[in-house]
Amino acid sequence: MSTVNKTARFTAALRLPAFSLLLAGVLAVGLVTPAQATPPNIPSTSTALAELAALRVATEGSTSGYSRDLFPHWTTVSGACNTRETVLKRDGTNVVTDSACAATSGRWYSPYDGATWSAASDVDIDHVVPLAEAWRSGASSWTTSRRQSFANDLSGPQLIAVTDNVNQAKGDQDPALWKPPLTSYWCTYAKMWTRSKYKWGLSVNSAEKSALQSMLGRC
Repeated sequence: MSTVNKTARFTAALRLPAFSLLLAGVLAVGLVTPAQATPPNIPSTSTALAELAALRVATEGSTSGYSRDLFPHWTTVSGACNTRETVLKRDGTNVVTDSACAATSGRWYSPYDGATWSAASDVDIDHVVPLAEAWRSGASSWTTSRRQSFANDLSGPQLIAVTDNVNQAKGDQDPALWKPPLTSYWCTYAKMWTRSKYKWGLSVNSAEKSALQSMLGRC
């Protein structure tokens, strides 16, 4: 669904007095905003700064030869559940799934923009360091097996559930070119980005490193 349609739907709902009263009541008891999505192993500020300093600075490579198919995802994690469905359950609240592990209900808070969604179709699983960015930063020389592990990394802060339109606006851009709309999340985003690049031995370019240093300076 487009951003325009989502905005129109929400604006129309706000015009209903009954909805307004209900919303006020729910806000009063603190039930609207579910737990924030929090990927594992986000480093402290000091650790992130040390990891950033250790990253190799290099001119970014090209996307020649790149294909998302070279980073196989989403792979099976357990039973019928793949990586996407696992992150949806991890980052959501009261998530209910069917026999195929698809989310049929739940609530998802997107820390990139502060929006909350009740349909899994409105949520994307963002690769914090995009696959194409990883390719340009060293992954082009990896084996397919290593690229698959990177694309499905649940042990680090590389995957997070966010608003689909925001994720699509990000594309494959690094922090020098794109940052989350909520400036209050820049610190955490920079920590996650830095940890992923450090963990996987990827390089940074000079503009990217400067942007990350600035974002970590907000912590």
